[in-house]
Amino acid sequence: MSVAAICCSHSPLMLRGGDDPGDEAKRAVRQAFGQLADWTRAFAPDVVAVFAPDHYNGLFYDLMPPFCIGVGARSTRDWGIPRTQLDVPEDLALQCAQAIRRADIDIAISHDLWVDHGTTIPLMYLAGGIDAVPVLPVVINCIAPPCPTFRRVRRLGEAVGRFLAASGRRVLVIGSGGLSHAPPTPALATAKGEDRLRLTRRHEPTAEDYEKRQARVYRAAESLQGPSPLILPPSENWDRRFLEHLLTGDFDAVERFDETPIEREAGHGAHEVRCWMAAAAAAHAAGAAAFELDCYRLVPDWITGMGLAHTPAR
Repeated sequence: MSVAAICCSHSPLMLRGGDDPGDEAKRAVRQAFGQLADWTRAFAPDVVAVFAPDHYNGLFYDLMPPFCIGVGARSTRDWGIPRTQLDVPEDLALQCAQAIRRADIDIAISHDLWVDHGTTIPLMYLAGGIDAVPVLPVVINCIAPPCPTFRRVRRLGEAVGRFLAASGRRVLVIGSGGLSHAPPTPALATAKGEDRLRLTRRHEPTAEDYEKRQARVYRAAESLQGPSPLILPPSENWDRRFLEHLLTGDFDAVERFDETPIEREAGHGAHEVRCWMAAAAAAHAAGAAAFELDCYRLVPDWITGMGLAHTPAR
């Protein structure tokens, strides 16, 4: 048995490529992903457990669980990512759900979970592909208020970590999301008409829907280069504070995070660090080594503070 973990930011703007070779920040982030992909191949996990958010591509307000584990899962087509069936070990997923329940954490299960770029980008960049390895997908609601508290997220991670440690498998835990960013995502509180229905009713967005979403994100990213940004820029100060808590294992400090200051300083997308919290708690509960920071760069073109950290395998 061996459990190790990687926490990483994701930005769908990474998928465009064609970066300026002189852009040191993007080059450093892509290099760090490449090095961790090599590390993952050497670690050779039997299964990869991914804590990730959804961005109204698979889960909607018709029924929005705080936590959902995929017993069966497929990727959505957001950002041109192909629709692919994930290799989910059904028995392992059901056993994990039972272990979580025994830890007094309520979790939904889905036999047809739709996972978007929050799950698929780390699988593509770290694990060799969406369906290259057996995957245990766990979606944490980080975008649709009310989101679970950091305390509950920590307890979820600990329950998953204890289960994985006892599974007899080599497991890589991935926490995908954050760091600071404020994408132009519609909010139910202000959405009207068709926009409100798109947030409420479970559906597969059309190609036109995806194009409109992506165009909105491109405009927001471009605006960060000018004098009148359309969104809150990412915050290196906030990111560094969070990373210090994670790297030192100060989960109590993260538990005390308040929703309003996060959004005011780091943007509503920073709520995705719940996935880092879950992965770190799982790794700690499984006896993994402490996290090491592989890379941190502020990448305004990707509207995100990009960080990667891992626990050396034991």
